[in-house]
Amino acid sequence: MKEIDFLPDWYKTGRRRQVNYRMQCIVLGGVLLVMIVWSLATSRSISNAKAGLAQMTTQCDQAEKASLELTGIKTELKTLQEKIQSVEEIDSKIDVASVLAEISSLVDEMVVLNKIEFIAEKPGKGGGDGSGRPSTVVRVAPAQLGKKNVPLGDVRFKVLIAGVAADASYMAELVSRLETSPYFRHVVLSFSRNGQVGSRNTPFLRDVDVLAGDTEGRAGAAVKLQVSEFQINCYLGNYREL
Repeated sequence: MKEIDFLPDWYKTGRRRQVNYRMQCIVLGGVLLVMIVWSLATSRSISNAKAGLAQMTTQCDQAEKASLELTGIKTELKTLQEKIQSVEEIDSKIDVASVLAEISSLVDEMVVLNKIEFIAEKPGKGGGDGSGRPSTVVRVAPAQLGKKNVPLGDVRFKVLIAGVAADASYMAELVSRLETSPYFRHVVLSFSRNGQVGSRNTPFLRDVDVLAGDTEGRAGAAVKLQVSEFQINCYLGNYREL
């Protein structure tokens, strides 16, 4: 049996057109929705990127500031190290008062010192018994004071001790005491000779008169005293040879 279609062609064409329009609207709506979602996602990403960039900029500024501070601290530290090095080079690293006290404790009352000289030398240059004996007043004469060729840094100190003794036995005893003292090393008797000292008006000879029982100096003002003049060379024991 043959079916008969009573719908006109214009109706069918309009119906198909409406279906096509509806399909196009749905597709366009989907595309629009995708574009909106994409735009929102892109905007959020851009916002996050801007926030991250701002944070990185702040961190970069802080890092640059810290770097400048570190550079200033390094410069200050270098300056302080140079000052410390200069102070260490200038510092003699010896206690002169203690050395003089040690020498005074070693000197016998029959020995008078007239010179104690400290000479600073670079290493390699040149070749305390506590007995309570009366101390001797001495004069300290630092060598090369004010000259430009005074060595700095690691130096050792040569000590020149000069004076007179009542006789050679007191001089030999002083050398022996210096050798046993931990303050000194390489003790050498530089020279020794007989000599005469002053008149009865000198303090040394008045001390000799007192020791001899002549409190009034009756031996006469013109008498000279025979003594032993000497010079001792040694080094302070505040260094170590490697």
